[in-house]
Amino acid sequence: MTTLFDPVRVGAMDLPQRFVMAPLTRNRTPGDHAPTDLNVEYYAQRAGAGLIITEGTQPSAVGQGYLDTPGLHTPAQVEGWRRVADAVHERGGHVFVQLMHAGRIAHPDNKGGAETVAPSAIPLEGTIVTVSGPQPHPTPRALETDEIPGVVAEFVHAARCAVEAGVDGVEVHSANGYLLHQFLAPSANHREDAYGGSPAARARLTIEVVTAVAQAIGAERVGVRISPAHNVQGAVEEDPQETRAAYETLVDAIAPLGLAYLSILADPRSELVQDLRRRFGGTVIVNDGFGAVTTRETAARIVEQDLGDLVAVGRPFIANPDLTERWRTGAELNEPDPSTFYGGGAHGYTDYPTLG
Repeated sequence: MTTLFDPVRVGAMDLPQRFVMAPLTRNRTPGDHAPTDLNVEYYAQRAGAGLIITEGTQPSAVGQGYLDTPGLHTPAQVEGWRRVADAVHERGGHVFVQLMHAGRIAHPDNKGGAETVAPSAIPLEGTIVTVSGPQPHPTPRALETDEIPGVVAEFVHAARCAVEAGVDGVEVHSANGYLLHQFLAPSANHREDAYGGSPAARARLTIEVVTAVAQAIGAERVGVRISPAHNVQGAVEEDPQETRAAYETLVDAIAPLGLAYLSILADPRSELVQDLRRRFGGTVIVNDGFGAVTTRETAARIVEQDLGDLVAVGRPFIANPDLTERWRTGAELNEPDPSTFYGGGAHGYTDYPTLG
């Protein structure tokens, strides 16, 4: 029986255990959105995760959604991520940068006036935090068909920047209601061209992005995250047959590429997740902690019951930079402070104590 602390090979990486650090938005990269000394320290502290998947990082200025999130498309940002990669590698860890185009979950005030784009001109209900306080989500501009290759090119450019920075790879974010997931979700995609109107057409953009990124930097450096029927942030997939058709199309298209992994944010016990895992045929990371915090016991059960090859763990890594050692030894955990999750300085970011 496989256990939580058995080593595993993922892409070209040999990892010491079966859980990794999940992407966690922290809103602490202001100004030019290049990682700072504080970000370097934060990620270096957590190198014991074996593999860190970073917070969502915009592949272009237009792709930014929230305040003070990092980018990976300018020379300054490349240098900032180089420092992160070097610090993580010096401590024996690996790091993948999650490439996240926010699409309609954005506001021009958060990105120097840059426009907001989406598959269709459908605004997300509710508000988004901006420099001047909460504001309604704007109505996005629907991307023209001939603009979509440019979106693919943005992801490819960011992936090449990641390799230049020395990180181990990238995770293409096609989950949680952001741009690629907006194309997948019927609630956000009302297109009638080759990128909408059917499950296969809605899956097309993610397939094109993942394929192009894999060709540009090598499939062993590429992961992809999906969240089928997770129904968050306006990306609603309520028809089980249509949802299955879209994600089977997606997984069947990317499976032959030989990617590092597929990360699925959904109940790992569901029939759909397990069917997609079999179709993918490679390493699959699962995550059951979106609604509840993943514990050592729940992560161990997932691995022991062969529901996934690895488990993505989020909030425990926020408060416990040495989570791996704490879980290994059964030591008491620090409790995270939710008031410091988003934005701020070192408090609640790099000042959680370690066992030492």
